[in-house]
Amino acid sequence: MSASEAVESASMLIDRRIEELGDWRGKTLAHVRALIHEAVPGVIEEWKWRGTPVFSYHGILCTGETYKSVVKLTFAKGVALEDSAHLFNSSLEGNVRRAIDIHEGETVDEAALKALIRAAAALNEAGREAGKRKAKAR
Repeated sequence: MSASEAVESASMLIDRRIEELGDWRGKTLAHVRALIHEAVPGVIEEWKWRGTPVFSYHGILCTGETYKSVVKLTFAKGVALEDSAHLFNSSLEGNVRRAIDIHEGETVDEAALKALIRAAAALNEAGREAGKRKAKAR
């Protein structure tokens, strides 16, 4: 399977997950997915860990997990991100990740979420560039 086929398959699996949910969780996941793509047009969709939608740009930005009572966006490097809008409301005790739990009926601050996604992408890109410089120095 080529990389483009893998991305297409992951996107199709995410589409299917949204359809299968068929409730507010599917609508919420579809909405935040669209916001992620608006914030970082080059985002890659992946399907990992036996069924978790993952959004990546030079590394994982966040996952889009769905549970019975919450849609959870877990940011892989959330602790390193400035969250002036205080979107992070879950996994606050961790050393690396942070999450946003969205419950039924809640709305997310779209501008703040997009800013957080862009910051995560910038952090990943900076890490990638630092890795390139380090490799060149060897």
